[in-house]
Amino acid sequence: MQASPMPDKGVNFLNTALTAPATAAEAALRPANFGDFVGQTKTVERLKVMVGAARRRGDPLNHILLSGPPGLGKTTLSLILGAEMGKTVRITSGPVVEKAGDLAGLLTSLEEGDLLFIDEIHRIPKTVEEYLYSAMEDFRLDIMIDQGPNARSVRLTLPRFTLIGATTRSGLLTAPLRSRFTLNTRLDFYGREDLLTIVNRTCRLLNVPIDDGGAKEIAARSRGTPRIVNNLVNFVRDYAQEKAKGNITQPVAAAALELLEIDARGLDEMDKRILRLMAEAYRGGPVGLGTVAVAVGEEAETLEEVHEPFLIQEGYLQRTAQGRVLTSKGWEAIGLQAIAGAPGAQGSLPLA
Repeated sequence: MQASPMPDKGVNFLNTALTAPATAAEAALRPANFGDFVGQTKTVERLKVMVGAARRRGDPLNHILLSGPPGLGKTTLSLILGAEMGKTVRITSGPVVEKAGDLAGLLTSLEEGDLLFIDEIHRIPKTVEEYLYSAMEDFRLDIMIDQGPNARSVRLTLPRFTLIGATTRSGLLTAPLRSRFTLNTRLDFYGREDLLTIVNRTCRLLNVPIDDGGAKEIAARSRGTPRIVNNLVNFVRDYAQEKAKGNITQPVAAAALELLEIDARGLDEMDKRILRLMAEAYRGGPVGLGTVAVAVGEEAETLEEVHEPFLIQEGYLQRTAQGRVLTSKGWEAIGLQAIAGAPGAQGSLPLA
C-alpha cells in the first residue's frame, strides 16, 4: 500500500522523504505485510489483534500511537496496517500542520476507514492539537471562520478514520492527546538475531552475495536499527563492488564500516566525540545536554533523539537530574581509564 497523493490545499502535507521516487529494489526493502516484518513481536501481536477484530466487525481501526527511536519501523507498520485493512494510508508530519485550516483540509480529504499517519505528532502546535480531540472522538471538526463580529463556527462531519501517531519523544505529548489513542505501544531497539535476519533479507532483495561473517559484522554495527542496517548494506555493497569483486565477507564488511568510522560496538564518530568530550573536558560528568551539543557542534535535539537512546540503552551514558554521566563502559569504549572519584568510575576496568 502506497501513500496516496494529497489534494492541493495550499500546503504540502506529504513527507517528501517518504514520497520521493524510489527504485523497485528500494521499494522492495519495505515489508508489505506482518509476515515480512521482522522483530517487535509484542507490538505486532497487538496490532494483529486490532486488525483482526476490526475486520471481523467491519469497523475502522481504533487510533494507535507508535513511539520509539527513529528507524525502527513506525512508518512501515502504518503502511502494513493500511494494506491489511485494504485502506489508503495518508502521510504527513506534525510540523507541516501549522494551522487549523491545514488540519481541516487533510481530514476532509479522507474516506471512510482511511488511515492518517502523522509522524512526529508531538510537534503539532497546541492550538491545532485541540481540534484533533473532537475529530478523534466524535469524527467532527468545529472551525472558526472570519474574525471579530463576523466570526462564526462551522461544524464539519468527518468520515470514520484511524489516526496513527508516531513520535520519538512520547513524553512531550499532552495527556489529553495521549489518552485518545486506544493503543499506545513502544518500539525498542532490535536484537542481534533480528538484525541478522534483516541483513540477509536486504541482501537477498538487492541480489548482493554475502556470507555469514559479513552479515554478522553488519548486524553487530547497526545500532539495533533496521534503517541503519539497510544504509550499511548499501554502502558495504558499493565498497565490495569497488574493492572485492562484489562479494561481502567479514573482512570486506569490517573494512567498509571502518571507512565509515563505525567501530565494532556500533559507535560512530559523533558518539565517540560525545564520550571523549565528557571524559576529557568534564571528568565524566555530570554535564548538561546543551553544553555537550555546543561543544560538539550539533543540535541538542539531534543528540537527544539520535545518539543518546543508543548510548544510554547500551550503558555508555547515564541520564541523571544533574546531567549526563559517563559510565565505566563509556570510559572503556574510548580507551581511557576512569578518573578516580568520577560519578561513573565505580567498577571501572583497568585498561592495558
